[in-house]
Amino acid sequence: MSTTASPALKEIFNSARLEHIASEMRAVYPDFDAKGFLHMANDGLAGLSVMQRMARVSECLHAVLPLSFEASLDVLREVAPRLNSAFVSMFLPHYVASYGRHAFDPSLDALKYFTRFGSSEFAVRHFLRDDLERTLKVMHEWALDANEHVRRLASEGSRPRLPWSFHLEPIQANPGLAAGILDALKADSSLYVRKSVANHLNDVTKAHPDWVLDRIEGWPLDNSHTRWIARHALRSLIKQGNARALAVIGVGGKAHVHILDLQVSPAVIRLGDQITLSFKVQSTLGQEQRLVIDYAIDYVKASGGTSAKVFKLKTFDLPAQGCISLSRSQSIRELTTRRHYAGRHAVHLLVNGERLGSTAFDILS
Repeated sequence: MSTTASPALKEIFNSARLEHIASEMRAVYPDFDAKGFLHMANDGLAGLSVMQRMARVSECLHAVLPLSFEASLDVLREVAPRLNSAFVSMFLPHYVASYGRHAFDPSLDALKYFTRFGSSEFAVRHFLRDDLERTLKVMHEWALDANEHVRRLASEGSRPRLPWSFHLEPIQANPGLAAGILDALKADSSLYVRKSVANHLNDVTKAHPDWVLDRIEGWPLDNSHTRWIARHALRSLIKQGNARALAVIGVGGKAHVHILDLQVSPAVIRLGDQITLSFKVQSTLGQEQRLVIDYAIDYVKASGGTSAKVFKLKTFDLPAQGCISLSRSQSIRELTTRRHYAGRHAVHLLVNGERLGSTAFDILS
């Protein structure tokens, strides 16, 4: 196991990257005040998060560009294809959202252009919050665009609960506002787009599960692309054992199986180690059955309580009276989204949404 820590995500915007941005800005705009930009952008950089650093770049560009918003856009359009990181290029749509909301048409056109180099998903949400109807009308057009990045922006930007961004309360309350976008993309040829549509719908299942199920059940699920979206859109409901969601993916309900030899090894670990969950599934049915198998880990919290996280494991058809051995390995390490604490961590096996077995492992302090 490597003992070298991965660089923090915020280091995407480090001093070297700021130098790169300044250099490329000067290449397309020789009068660019690179010295002033770097002085401001580097000030207090170490204490900023990745999103704060992205905002810092657009703020410092605005401070040193002695141009109108439209003229600045012309410069930024030229620099976009020269940047050496897709994530870094997201400061460009941030600039638009920060300084261009007075200029709707050129700003939306710029977001459509910039999304090809990274993503304008965060920036477009400010326009949705300012003028939902007008912005959604443009995004419905984007859903029909020939470019997959633009089509994805239509779905991703209108997600009710996009991570790292504010919620879109009107779409949370009424998912039908973005339904036309989802319908236009329900059989998209691009996996990049299909993932976004599935994530958008999964967001909606948190508050409107029946709305999502009604819509998906009306889609042509004989289409492989649509079927893929449906399966991933319903993942949260499937983990919960929702009967309608299970039916959509061809699971008939309660599993007729026994779970044998369920264990986690090693049973005692330290942070950074790997565990392996293993077990056998024995059919008790005289015909083939489709199974969805997930597992949940009850993570110990700082308070001493636990919080469950469900992980996908396998969906498959188990033959009549058949038996299959399954295993899954997982590293128990610190993540930006999860902190681990010492103690006993229960592991539960879920088959068609029903808990059919439990085991545990201990994390030592």
